[in-house]
Amino acid sequence: MKIEEARRYHKIDAVIVGAGLAGLRAALEVAKSGLSAAVITKVYPTRSHSGGAQGGIAAALANVSEDSLEAHMFDTIKGSDYLADQDIIERFVNEALKTVYEFEHMGVPFSRTEDGRINQRPFGGHSAPRACFAQDITGHVLLHTLYEQCLQHNVLFFNEFQVLSLLLRDDVCRGLVAWDIRAGGLHIFQTRAVLLATGGYGRAWKVTSNAHANTGDGVALVLEAGLPLEDMEFVQFHPTGLYKHGILLSEAARGEGAYIVNDRNERFMKTYAAAKMELAPRDVVSRAEQTEINEGRGIHGQDYVYLDLRHLGREKILSRLPQIYDLALNYLKVDAIQEPVPIQPTAHYSMGGIPANVRTEVIKDAAGQVVKGLYTAGEASCLSLHGANRLGTNSLQDAATFGRIAGIHMTEFCRKNAFSDLPVKPLETAQGKIDRLWSGGKERHAPIREILQENMTRAMGVFRNQDDMLKMLAVIKELQERYQQVGVDDHGQAFNLDLVEALELENLLSFSEVIVEGALARKESRGAHFRSDFPKRNDGDWLRHTLAWRRGGKIVLDFSKAVVIYPQYQPQERKY
Repeated sequence: MKIEEARRYHKIDAVIVGAGLAGLRAALEVAKSGLSAAVITKVYPTRSHSGGAQGGIAAALANVSEDSLEAHMFDTIKGSDYLADQDIIERFVNEALKTVYEFEHMGVPFSRTEDGRINQRPFGGHSAPRACFAQDITGHVLLHTLYEQCLQHNVLFFNEFQVLSLLLRDDVCRGLVAWDIRAGGLHIFQTRAVLLATGGYGRAWKVTSNAHANTGDGVALVLEAGLPLEDMEFVQFHPTGLYKHGILLSEAARGEGAYIVNDRNERFMKTYAAAKMELAPRDVVSRAEQTEINEGRGIHGQDYVYLDLRHLGREKILSRLPQIYDLALNYLKVDAIQEPVPIQPTAHYSMGGIPANVRTEVIKDAAGQVVKGLYTAGEASCLSLHGANRLGTNSLQDAATFGRIAGIHMTEFCRKNAFSDLPVKPLETAQGKIDRLWSGGKERHAPIREILQENMTRAMGVFRNQDDMLKMLAVIKELQERYQQVGVDDHGQAFNLDLVEALELENLLSFSEVIVEGALARKESRGAHFRSDFPKRNDGDWLRHTLAWRRGGKIVLDFSKAVVIYPQYQPQERKY
C-alpha cells in the first residue's frame, strides 16, 4: 500500500507540536488565514502546562505614569544579565500591548481596577506594575480562551500523540512522525511548515514546578536531527516552590506583598537585594534562599524557608491568591491565612532551547542560516529573549506574542511553497525506537529516570561547581549506556504509558548532557547559571551564546554567536 493511501497518513499545511499558549496562538493565526492547521499534543489541550502559569502576562500598558516600553525593555535586558538579544526584546515589548488587548477582545476575564481598566500587579525585576492578571489563574484563562478560538476556526487536534521524529532533508522540514498514545500506531504528517512549541524540560530534576509532560521532547528531536540547541546551561529556579513537591506558588503572592523569612523570622532579602527585597528577580531570590538554607538558617535547620502571607488578610488572599491558598492547604495542610507556607527553590523555566530568529525560523548555525519550514516558539525556543534569566510574566507574553508571529510567518511560507517530498523511509527512525524498546533488555526506565533527577537536583541546582558537574556528566554517560538495555513490559498498543515514559527518558538523557556540557564550559556566573568556583560575571570572555550539537556521539560546542547589544543598553553591574 502506498503511504498516501494509508489510514495513518495526513497531509496538512501547517502542523504545530504542542498545545500551550504558543502552539494554540500559532494554530489560530494559520487557521484564520484559511489554510489547514493541526495541533499535535501529548495531553488534552487545556491540560497544557501554560495553564499552570498563575501570576500574569507582562505588558507596559502605562496604568502608572512611571511605566513605558523603554522601561519594560531595560528591565528585561537587565533581568537577562545582558545575555538576551536586544532586537528580540524590542520587538517583544512593542508587540506585548497588542497581545494583551487582543486577548481582552477574545473575552479573557482579566481582573479589573475600580475604573474598569485591566489590573496590573508588581512582579520581580520589573520597575513598575505591569503584570496583567486574572486572580492567580492567568495562564488557565488565557489557555482556555485560545482553545475556544481554535475550535471556532476549525483547527484540527490530534490529542495524546507523541512525536518521535522530524522528517528533514536538505535543510527543509517535510513533516514528522508521531505515535498515537490512545490507539497505538505511527502516523505520518506531511506538511509545508512545522512549529515546535513543546514547552520546557524541568522533569530532568526531582524538585520541579513542571508538569509530568515537560520532558523536553522538542529540544531532543532537534538535537537528534543534527541541529543545534542554544544556551541550555541557563535553567531558572523559582524561589517559591511548595516544599518537597516543587509545585509553583506564584510570584503573584510576593507581588501582592508576601514576605519570605528564615528561621529567625527575618526578611533576609534585605541582605541580598535591599531595594527590591522579595521582588528581586528569581535568580537573585533563589540564591538568597539557598544560601540561608546552606548556612543553617532554614526553618528548624531544614532545607526550606517560609512564605508568609498572613499580614495580607483573609479577604485579599482569597480574592487575589485563591489557588495559592488551595495548593498550600491541599498539599501541605497549611492554612496560609493562619500559618506561613514552607517553600524551597524549584526547577522552573528553561531560558535555553531551540535557536531561532525574530521570525521564529529555526536556525542551524551561528551565521543564522535557517531550516526551511521549521519554526519554534514558547519555552522550547531560544530567540534569545530571556538571556540568562527570565523575568516573571514575560513567559506568557513570550509564548502568545511569538506564537502569533510564528503563525504569520508560517502562513506566508505555506502560501509560497508547495509540499516537499517525504524521505524514502519516513517511518524508519520512529519505528526503530519502538522496536528497540519492545525487544530491549532487563533494564527499566523508572530507576534510571529517578537517578537522573536526583543527581540533576544535587549537581545542577541553584549553585554549581566543576567537581559536581564532572560527576554529573559521568552519571549521565552511565545512564545513557544503561538506557540501551531498557525494555518495556507492556507490548500493547492502546495507552502504553510504559512505552511513552521510556521514550521520554531517552529525551531527558539526551538534552541533560547538553546542559551539563554547556555549564562546564561557561566559566563564569551569569543569571541563573551560578558557579561557586567562578562567582563573577565575565563579559570579556563569555558575553556570547552557546550553541551545541551532538556529533559522533559527543556534544560539540560553538561560542561564536554574538549577543545583539544596542549602544544605549551596554552591560553594567546588575544591582537590585
